[in-house]
Amino acid sequence: MGDDVVFSSENLTDGYLLEILPRENELVRPPVANVDQGVVVTSLVEPDFSYNLLDRFLVTLESKSIEPVIYISKTDLAPTSPLLAEIKKTYETIGYTVIFASEQGVAELERLFPERLTVFMGQSGAGKSTLLNQISPELALATAEISSSLGRGKHTTRHVELIPLYDGLVADTPGFSSIDFLEMTIYELPKYFPEFIQASENCRFRECRHTHEPNCGVKAAVAAGEISTTRYENYLQFVSEIESKRPVYKKKK
Repeated sequence: MGDDVVFSSENLTDGYLLEILPRENELVRPPVANVDQGVVVTSLVEPDFSYNLLDRFLVTLESKSIEPVIYISKTDLAPTSPLLAEIKKTYETIGYTVIFASEQGVAELERLFPERLTVFMGQSGAGKSTLLNQISPELALATAEISSSLGRGKHTTRHVELIPLYDGLVADTPGFSSIDFLEMTIYELPKYFPEFIQASENCRFRECRHTHEPNCGVKAAVAAGEISTTRYENYLQFVSEIESKRPVYKKKK
């Protein structure tokens, strides 16, 4: 899904595929190519917000050179939560766009669509289909309640579909609650934490992993409060997963 092609057409109904052009990037989960930006829809509650899961999505997008946008859904269910300010500060400091669910938030999101292929992704039950229905009610995408036994959503989107919206294309994708980095190396991972890049210039070793090495610029930035402790802890967990080749999930980290 999303390939750019060259084709020949003699009329409006018949044609021939001549060539599939090289892909700029490619996501495997969901299977979409040539993506310009990814909107990570993550809920404040029901299911509870998870820094760990959000950072997994962000690393995935960064590794494919896809511009991330963070959309926090279900803010109306906990409008006074201190998490709102914390999330905004943590991710806007890095340079990410953070949008909270509201009429103004939806309008802000709509302005990002023209001439771009945008993927909507996130945990099952986070509200991706609900959000797309708000943006374009005629889509009438199916939505579902949160599973009380599992604490997460039931899959309502069963396949990837490209939807024309606001002079762009939007892909609604099946939700999921697990992302691994089993094909990534330990030395690639730091590149996908943007706030590490400048700090790593102060590392003593060129191939510093930012774990146990002395004179590490990233660890110094964490200690100084310049890099989020939660983000760094998630980074260490992802390093451990890559080393052991198996994902380990922690709640709200």
